[in-house]
Amino acid sequence: MTAAELIAGAVAKSSTVAEVLVGRGVIAQTGALYRRQFGAGPACLIADENTWKAAGAAVEASLKAAGIAVRLHVMPGKPRLKPTVDLANSLRDVLAKDDSVPVAVGSGVINDVVKHAAFGLQREYLCVGTAASMDGYTSAGSPLSDKGFKKTIQCRPAKAVVGDLDVIAAAPAEMTGWGYGDLAGKVPAGGDWIIADALGIEAVDDVAWPLVQGGLRGWLGAPDAIAAGDRGALEGLFTGLTLVGLAMELHGSSRPASGADHQIAHLWEMDDLKYGGERVSHGACVAVGCVMSLRLFDWLLGQDLSVLDVEGLVARAPSLEAKIAAIHAAFGPGEIAARAVEEVRAKHAEGAALRARLERAREGWPVLAGRLRGQVLAPDVMVEMLHRAGAPAEAEEIGVGRDYLRRTTLNARFLRSRYTVLDLLDECGMLEAAVAASLPAPLRKEGRG
Repeated sequence: MTAAELIAGAVAKSSTVAEVLVGRGVIAQTGALYRRQFGAGPACLIADENTWKAAGAAVEASLKAAGIAVRLHVMPGKPRLKPTVDLANSLRDVLAKDDSVPVAVGSGVINDVVKHAAFGLQREYLCVGTAASMDGYTSAGSPLSDKGFKKTIQCRPAKAVVGDLDVIAAAPAEMTGWGYGDLAGKVPAGGDWIIADALGIEAVDDVAWPLVQGGLRGWLGAPDAIAAGDRGALEGLFTGLTLVGLAMELHGSSRPASGADHQIAHLWEMDDLKYGGERVSHGACVAVGCVMSLRLFDWLLGQDLSVLDVEGLVARAPSLEAKIAAIHAAFGPGEIAARAVEEVRAKHAEGAALRARLERAREGWPVLAGRLRGQVLAPDVMVEMLHRAGAPAEAEEIGVGRDYLRRTTLNARFLRSRYTVLDLLDECGMLEAAVAASLPAPLRKEGRG
């Protein structure tokens, strides 16, 4: 099927997304699309200075040519906007001044904060994407920081999305690399879901899974063309990111797209990680988290879980109180620790429940290992692919030092109730060893931590 047919098929299943327009020069059709989906009422165009230069004037011109009244809200381009609930709430106040339809012109942060603001006012919105930098254009979640804790807040996705390949190709190359990194994270995220499925914790969704995993190898298979700005390769990347977003909406959570790779990345984002004077982007963090996650899978697949000492593991398993103490030791007092405690409480298992889970892992290991080998890629292969696409892959490339990488990988399991490779390794008493073995060689120059 063509990219357009794949997207149309997924859109037909969505209860919110009505139209996704992808192609060269399609930004000129924004006004006509707006009238089809939102009528003739006024629009509030929201951008930052960078996204305004990329597409704002063209969007405004197309809307006005279609007879749509437009007001503008353009935010500073530097420093890079932070995806926070506070920013989203400030935009909600901007939008509440009238009944205009929000038109987000931008990529990750712009879309996420407008999505949250529009949802707070129970309004539908239009998103004009300016880069293939993340998978949130069509997703129902907004990953935002709230009092320092990054979480995915369920909202409604954009009713309509415009992805002009000429605009996307003109985006900074590093942003395309971020999108490639975000998409690459779906490889280990799929492995995490396979583990949860095999252990009877969370079954694989037969609708969402193929939307993400069915074309994933193909979308990731042309890293050189993506780095070169080839329109066909960019269409595949944007299509993949779009289908991932729709899969999350259809599934009702970010499970189809997010696992240990994102949990590791979220810790760095919550720490406001900076490198080269700029806040490190979500996609860059996920790219590096993806490689670390794949190294954990690689280590795990070198073990034989069919000989697990289940009774010994159950007897030695840390209590919930011990885990809570570890959370407070890792994060100190405050909102992050409080929310982490609730996430860990939701997935904690002990006694008979833990015994049953570990027995299932032990008895099912040959089949589970086979499924995982069919899903994950060798870490070195992924590193090469990310670099060829212009994305970071190693921790040092985003300013993450060896000890900081170790600590954040160990602590990432506390962030979400979602069961991942981190939890399996932890319950098998292997997490410390796996992380130690997965760390890269000592860095030439230590970054943060």
